[in-house]
Order: sequence, then structure tokens, then C-alpha cells
Amino acid sequence: MSAIESLILGVIQGLTEFLPVSSSGHLELVKAIFGNDYRQNQSLLITLNLHAATALSTIFVFRKDICLIFSDVFRFRKGESLDFSLKILISMIPAVLIGLFFENFISSLFDGKVLLVGVMLTITAILLYLADQINENNSSIGFKNAFLIGLIQAVAIIPGVSRSGATIALAVILKINRDKAARFSFIMVIPLIFGSMAKSLLEGNILAESPNIITLIIGFLSAFITGIFACKWMISLVKKSQLKYFSFYCMIVGLISIVYSL
Repeated sequence: MSAIESLILGVIQGLTEFLPVSSSGHLELVKAIFGNDYRQNQSLLITLNLHAATALSTIFVFRKDICLIFSDVFRFRKGESLDFSLKILISMIPAVLIGLFFENFISSLFDGKVLLVGVMLTITAILLYLADQINENNSSIGFKNAFLIGLIQAVAIIPGVSRSGATIALAVILKINRDKAARFSFIMVIPLIFGSMAKSLLEGNILAESPNIITLIIGFLSAFITGIFACKWMISLVKKSQLKYFSFYCMIVGLISIVYSL
């Protein structure tokens, strides 16, 4: 893989990880258009490298919140940070269970099912549009709401459902403050990303690969920098109730995908 390809992949990863357009859904559409072999050059190591970059960009954006959470947890200090960490753990349960017990079923969804992607993108569009219509409310994230948000995060494993879009939209629909909704959505996925990376490292044969260090660095930096920009931009869009623009985009792409599959 060339340095330019690595740069482009990093930018795409940084944008689609945070913006509510479903990176997995777009990947399936590209597969359907160009064939399943178009990503052969993207090795496991490159994939892990890019995901590590966007995970670290999330940590960078929310570094103060995360430091406070770890400080309170390790000191066993009761308070908002400890409660927040417990809610993060609760939100992880659905995705972890689905990942462990339905791995084969999940894999079967990623074989160019254009109709499925189209339907899921239209559902994502509806969720994003509804979220923009909700009046501001300062409700906090309770343990029940954390579990519900975790459920929709698990559903977002389906290609075409945007993880960030679905979790933030549901939180807003549940009358949770928009800033808190975005903060919870982005922080809740960090443990899952690192868990998924660890699983891939244990199962994948990356030791047999001969990585180009310069290419890896370029991809990492482009994904990291783009991720910081996209994360902050997404938070701003959520606060300003401007998710509807992505709603229109997802609806258009979803309908085109449905027509294409017929």
C-alpha cells in the first residue's frame, strides 16, 4: 500500500468513525460496486492501526473527562465519574454478548447485502431527523437509559446503521442533554474498540506481515488528526441540532441503494 493510499484511508477512517453516515454501510456499498476483493491490500495490521488512531483521537478530545473518571475509580471515590464509568460498563453488555454469541451471524451480514444497507440507512436517516426535532432537555443518563443506548449500539453492528448517529439520536429522543449525549456516545465505544482490537490481535496472524513503518505512521497520523476534527465537529452539530443534514444524505444514499438492489 502506497503512502497516498494510507493517507486517504486514514482520512476516511477519521471522518466515518465519528460522522453519522455508517462507515460499515458505505463499505458494503463499495464492495457491491467494485467487488469483494477491493480491500485485499488493507491488512489486519493496517486496520488495527487506523482503529487505534481514532480511539486515541477520542481519548484526546475527552482527555479531561477520562482522567477524572480514572482518578475517581481508582480512588473508589463515589460521585458522578464513578457512576459514569458504571453506566459505560452497562452500555457495553449488549454489544459484548452479541459479539460473543452471534459472531457467525454478524459476519453473514457483511457480504454485499445492498438492500439491507439501504433499509438501515433510511432508518438511520429517520432517527437523525427525529433527534433534531426534540426540544432541549437536561435529563441525565440513568442506568436504564445507558442500557437502552447500549442496545442500539449493538444494533449498529448491522451495516447501514450509524453507531454514533443511532446512539446520540436515541439519547436525545430520551430527553438527555445533547452535550451529555455526544460525550457518552463517543466515550462508551472506546473500551469496545480496544476489546475488538485485542480479539483481532489474538486471532489474526499479523506477525506474518511485513509492514511499511512509514505507511503505518502516515495512516495513523491522518486518522488521528482527522478524527479529532470530526469528533469536535460532530459534537458541535449535535449541540446545534444540525444532524438533519446527515439525515438527508443517509436517506438519499439509502433510497438509491434500495433501488439499485431491486
